[in-house]
Amino acid sequence: MTFDSVSNSSSRPLRVCSFESRKQDEMRSLIERHGGVPTIAASMREVPLENNVAVFEFLDRLQSNDLDAVIFMTGVGARALLEVVETKIDRATFFDALQRCCLVVRGPKPTAVLREWSVRIDHRASEPNTWRELLSVIDSGLSFPKPASKSNGPADQPLTGRAIAIQEYGLPSADLYSALTARGASLLPVPVYRWELPTDTAPLEAAIRACVAGEFDVLLFTSAQQIRNVLEIAERLNLRESFLAATQRYRIGSIGPTCSEALREAGLQINLEPSHPHMGHLVRETLASH
Repeated sequence: MTFDSVSNSSSRPLRVCSFESRKQDEMRSLIERHGGVPTIAASMREVPLENNVAVFEFLDRLQSNDLDAVIFMTGVGARALLEVVETKIDRATFFDALQRCCLVVRGPKPTAVLREWSVRIDHRASEPNTWRELLSVIDSGLSFPKPASKSNGPADQPLTGRAIAIQEYGLPSADLYSALTARGASLLPVPVYRWELPTDTAPLEAAIRACVAGEFDVLLFTSAQQIRNVLEIAERLNLRESFLAATQRYRIGSIGPTCSEALREAGLQINLEPSHPHMGHLVRETLASH
């Protein structure tokens, strides 16, 4: 989806800055393959939650048949959840317990993980796989395997008496939680990771300074947390306002609506969202439209 146009007045290769962390090599290769000159400045670090009480509570309730549905938000988070679970029980027991619930996935990555586990998937959100598509699936009616438990909540709400666990990854989805609570659900957030700044922020600092100096043509963002961390470092450098002003000169590609929403909230203007929320589409379509 193209929002406006930013032209490249010269025939030189486009200078592209990406804030990708987990798939830096893949992003660099994609940019080079499509004729760009890449700068990859990692903006995030995944930190496992130690002594994850929330996962153990989730596991206890799952084994006690006290959950009606489990929502898997990300593939990486699903794998991380399994790693913690396996410190308590074997995976076969975990998978059997999951299948006594209604299982919902947000997009293709958690879908792939659950298929790898040979675990049944009951519902899947459509692209672009934001909380809105997930809520639409839920509003269409979930295939719960058992009747709702008694609840003091309003009887006319579709999720009253339903206990729903949500595998979190990074920041919780406050909008989704609010919507589900309004529909009567009892929620159990299950955080697996939290996002922190990279241990070495020097490359990110250098990229921010280069952005302010006008050394790029294109900026690429693949998650909402990236812009939050970028602006935190820019603030430390006393360059937040200069960075935001500089971004107005660049073409900005965003992986999808959730990321775009965070960018707009931060004051950036989005030029392009790809036809599919994948890195390959993001790079190809953003560079091709410049």
